[in-house]
Amino acid sequence: MKIDMQARHFSLSKALRNHIKRRLGFALSAGNEQIQRVLVRLSDTNGPRGGADKCCKIQLVLPRIPDIVVEDTEANLYVAIDRAANRAGRTLRRRLTRHRDQHRALQYHRFAEMN
Repeated sequence: MKIDMQARHFSLSKALRNHIKRRLGFALSAGNEQIQRVLVRLSDTNGPRGGADKCCKIQLVLPRIPDIVVEDTEANLYVAIDRAANRAGRTLRRRLTRHRDQHRALQYHRFAEMN
């Protein structure tokens, strides 16, 4: 799984990079082999003024399935990353299950038509 990380309006520290890799590793482990690329965009809209303005946007690129995009905004960037990663993991599992079930149903219908 290739992870592309970018930060807007602040520098991306090594600690943040490691946290993102670790959280995504846990959250996306169920569909890790299906993911082609992960895009992580971090931003701080208010800058030094503070507030609930730290945003984490995660985009999962998958073959034959529409991209999964999840965004979370919090006062703490680490919390935003954790919440976005968890939501991305849940959405990924749901989407892969739905795709697998639809594929199996299609195969069943094709088999039934042949017999």
